[in-house]
Amino acid sequence: MPLDPQAKRLFELAAAAGGTPMHLQTPSEARAAMLAQTAALGPPETVASIENRSIPGPEQTIAIRIYTPQTASHVARPLGCLVFFHGGGWVIGSIDTHDGLCRTIANAVGCVVVSVEYRLAPEHPFPAAVEDAYAAVCWVVENAESLGIARERIAVGGDSAGGNLAAVAALMARDRQGPRLVRQVLLYPITDHDLNTSSYRDFAEGPMLTRDAMAWFFKHYIPEGSLPDHPYISPLRAQLHDLPPALVITAECDPLCDEGNAYARRLESAGVAVQFTCYPGMIHGFVRRHKLLTAGRQALEEIATVLRSDLNS
Repeated sequence: MPLDPQAKRLFELAAAAGGTPMHLQTPSEARAAMLAQTAALGPPETVASIENRSIPGPEQTIAIRIYTPQTASHVARPLGCLVFFHGGGWVIGSIDTHDGLCRTIANAVGCVVVSVEYRLAPEHPFPAAVEDAYAAVCWVVENAESLGIARERIAVGGDSAGGNLAAVAALMARDRQGPRLVRQVLLYPITDHDLNTSSYRDFAEGPMLTRDAMAWFFKHYIPEGSLPDHPYISPLRAQLHDLPPALVITAECDPLCDEGNAYARRLESAGVAVQFTCYPGMIHGFVRRHKLLTAGRQALEEIATVLRSDLNS
């Protein structure tokens, strides 16, 4: 399983730049580092409009960013919508670190994207993030008409920890008899707390994501007294029937590869329609790096093709 040459070059450049490993940083230091690195992903696309809003949350307001695609003026009917949750191990990341990705998805699909600034750990450990995620989905559905969105064409998606939150939001919608979603888009999602899978062993030192970093994320996210096999922490351990169709994308050279692949298989076994691709030689976070990696652009086209069918038909 050799690294893709483009991914290898990115990893070498990151290693040459040095810096403190994430698991040795404070959360605030790691957040600042991720935001600072975002500029290297390239200039973001132009969209028709961007609106920052605050919506009601379970305990405090939730910031969201609403992206309207460039093609919106050419469409007479309400647009479909992707509610997106950023990655970062529930500890780092923000709507700013994933601004470029959300713009690209909005334009590629021709849909509204609502990016959610859920509460981060350790200040707000589980279940704060999942409750915010679900509250944001419900708010979008309830306010669809005023947002110019078709409430029957709403999907959820995210990368890494955001993929975890998208999967869990779909579970919560089922469990709470909530909104009916048309799709879950899960990009190299965290689906389990098991740090001893084959992919964790093979890629314990990265590239990009390490086993130590994941242990650091879990330490901050899961409060004492919570069981890590709770289905809203580890959805791989949930009952997976009656869920919306899933697009699952994983990266071969990623500690999270095995659990993402296993989640796709378990969804299929539960009768859920699944489109699944494991990108060979790819690294964690490769879709966010689509301006630098050919495979990232290929994955974006896969995402756009699926969502155009779901959200624009």
